[in-house]
Amino acid sequence: MAMIILLILLIIFAALGVPLAFAIGASCVSYIATNVPTFMGMLPQRIWNGAFSELMIAMPLFMLAGELMNTGGITKRIINFCTEILRPIRGGLGEVNIVASMIFGGISGSSVADTSALGSILIPAMQDEGYPPDASAGITVASSTMGMIIPPSTPMIVYSMISGGSVGALFMAGAVPGILIGLTQLILVYIISARRGWHPQREKFDLKRCLKCILSGIPALIMPLFIIICVSFGVCTASESAGVAVAYAILVGFLVYRELTWKAIWEALKKTFISSSSIMLIIGFTTIFTWILTMQNVPQAVGDFFMSLGLPPIAIALIFDLMILLIGMFIDVSPAILLLTPILLPVMQYNGISTLQFGAMMITGLAIGLVTPPVGMCLNACNKINRMPIIDIFKGAAPYIICNVIVLIAISVIPQLTTWLPLLMGYSIN
Repeated sequence: MAMIILLILLIIFAALGVPLAFAIGASCVSYIATNVPTFMGMLPQRIWNGAFSELMIAMPLFMLAGELMNTGGITKRIINFCTEILRPIRGGLGEVNIVASMIFGGISGSSVADTSALGSILIPAMQDEGYPPDASAGITVASSTMGMIIPPSTPMIVYSMISGGSVGALFMAGAVPGILIGLTQLILVYIISARRGWHPQREKFDLKRCLKCILSGIPALIMPLFIIICVSFGVCTASESAGVAVAYAILVGFLVYRELTWKAIWEALKKTFISSSSIMLIIGFTTIFTWILTMQNVPQAVGDFFMSLGLPPIAIALIFDLMILLIGMFIDVSPAILLLTPILLPVMQYNGISTLQFGAMMITGLAIGLVTPPVGMCLNACNKINRMPIIDIFKGAAPYIICNVIVLIAISVIPQLTTWLPLLMGYSIN
């Protein structure tokens, strides 16, 4: 009964518009004050220990690297590079959007940052090239979902902290699903663009222009490769690679492209501070929530319930996929990971689904929630760019989000899609 009251309080606080971190904290404090008041003195320490993690240093640093990329000219060079390599196949800006998101996601680790950075440049350009407003916005938000799946991934870092899994292994587990989403979206965008006449006219090959774009884009492309190689091969930790990414973005912005200013750095620091601090608060308060769930044996009860159903592991995986999709519609990614992982992961492990596979399933499913109403953080980011109603943006994105759903189902029933690359890189599967 006490747990039901806790959940009802959480829902009421959230419905009243209370920030999620404080909604979780207030409901937990209410529960402890009425049921185990002797534990009240432990709350500050528990909250601090929940947010105090060396691993979490990587999260704000990757966010900062993405902000510096956008203001330092790196994002623009990535788009120019993608435009040039897709020109021989008559790839329009829709295809450029997909490929640029795959590259950008390998640096920022954030889908919302992907939408803001690429959307501010590509959405107006796509409309100028004849793309309808809903299509240009829809392709942008749908492709940005790869930002939190392709390594490095900020949500993967959060999941690693809760599950105890290796960050490098989780990065590799998300690589194949992220690439599959990109390839399927790329094929679909190409087919739709060809049918609706959105592809540009053929242009004569210009070697000088091609070499200029490639050489200009190389400094921007080195960063994601460096991050992935360093973390995967154990050269440095995720936090260290994130710090190097920030330093690299500053050096390239100042010395190579010469578009970065001290004012832009200050603005990037402010944005990163605000974004990361809110996540840290959620992490701290969610630690208390998870502690209460453990005391009340909620994970064990959930596990016993699913075991009593007698369903095969694939059926349980698909049920959890549906749960993740529904919860992702109402709760942002990091809070959803923090709330769901302690409850669902033990059940999945008992049914033979590894930490890596479940992590990839959760991140891929929650990424879809970023582009589905009513919360849809990427939808809101896109709305700030083009002022289009969120429902219209979602309608434009819907055909391409089907690609995400197909990949989610595939990685749920085919474990090798998430475990093959980590095993190849020498990681253990647990």
